[in-house]
Amino acid sequence: MINLRHFFTTGMLLLALLLSSLAQADLTIRITKGSDQAIPVAVVPFMWSGKGSLNQDVASIIAANFARTGLFRTLPREDLVSLPSKADEVVYRDWRLLKVNYLVIGSIEELAGQQIKIRYELFDIANQERLLAENVTGNANDLRSQAHLISDRIYERLTGQQGIFSTRIAYVTAEQQGNKTEVIYRLHIADADGQRSRRILTSKQPLLSIDWSPDGKKLAYVSFETGRPAIFIHELTTGKRIQLTNYQGLNGAPAWSPDGKKIAMTLSRDGNAEIYIYHLESPRLTRVTQHYAIDTEPSWSPDGKSLVFTSDRSGGPQVYRINLTSGEESRVSFEGNYNARPRYSPDGKEIFMMHRASGGGLFSIAALNMGTGRTRVLSTSPLDHSPSVAPNGAMVIYALMQGEKGVLGVVSTDGRIQYELPAESGDVLEPAWSPYLK
Repeated sequence: MINLRHFFTTGMLLLALLLSSLAQADLTIRITKGSDQAIPVAVVPFMWSGKGSLNQDVASIIAANFARTGLFRTLPREDLVSLPSKADEVVYRDWRLLKVNYLVIGSIEELAGQQIKIRYELFDIANQERLLAENVTGNANDLRSQAHLISDRIYERLTGQQGIFSTRIAYVTAEQQGNKTEVIYRLHIADADGQRSRRILTSKQPLLSIDWSPDGKKLAYVSFETGRPAIFIHELTTGKRIQLTNYQGLNGAPAWSPDGKKIAMTLSRDGNAEIYIYHLESPRLTRVTQHYAIDTEPSWSPDGKSLVFTSDRSGGPQVYRINLTSGEESRVSFEGNYNARPRYSPDGKEIFMMHRASGGGLFSIAALNMGTGRTRVLSTSPLDHSPSVAPNGAMVIYALMQGEKGVLGVVSTDGRIQYELPAESGDVLEPAWSPYLK
């Protein structure tokens, strides 16, 4: 009989370790690795011209966003030489003396009906040039969203790459009850920085394998609430839930297709764990793999023409790829004795996966170059798992063990920066990064 313990999902391997007490709260950020090559940026506090005070510091949110990228280093506020709020107040010489490359300034104006207008400007100090000057309007009670939007626009202007500050993350928490014999699982959604956490589901049974729909309006996940694993689709705006599968045996690892019309999954309805595709518009199943080994954890290529998945057909967990047109299968991971939970980068050039070197030891998050076949390790904690890639391909979020505590980790795909997103107490697991949200 084939041993399923490595393959059910990575989350199931670790649930027994993740059962300490948990308080409902936003996640906090703890940067654990920075970059000496980060570009210095100054973000000046935005001038407020309105009644009372604002409930959020827009400039502080923007500065924190840029500090997390690894590409930029934000100047501490105590080192600011002046507080300009418009272009004619910027003295380039002063900022050059501080070796600042870019400067962000702004102002916030109160409008009618709880509306505000934010005017922000971006300056290239070395070239004495204004790169951006834009207005953003919105509700005064939603300053975080506006700060994330401004961060995205500045980031794209400086890097040429779309920012991910306005995206969201989904994750699961597990909380022991007072008698410590019952565990409550909660599915949350939060901003990409862990703030504004919102609970969308509570269950007495495990919740696993979260995956966002391409439009960001739904989640697919595995729940045990029916007494066995089943795949559900959850509409985020209405809270409506649809049970997609209820087959005997394993129902796991759902993965949305890039067009949102199909979900790849693992089922053992025919006796062995295989990859299937569920067609949502005209409900039907297509079996993808047919092998006596365990095939699980599918991930779609960005063009939707192939899948990568985990299989033990070589004797241990490795990553394989299947062409959905020809049915041709090939092994793609060769370095290490354990490679699992593969996830494609948005450009399809790499996959990110749970990796263990051939000599054993740590489970890390690694990137596998699909062109060269080379693997580079990104994380170094003892037990890193469940990677999910940001929609611009710049960051990977994953679950890790910190002692006996489960937290979320984020690492840049160039390995230059790492930070953690722990809860105030307890454990966090099963992260999933959203697509870009409209």
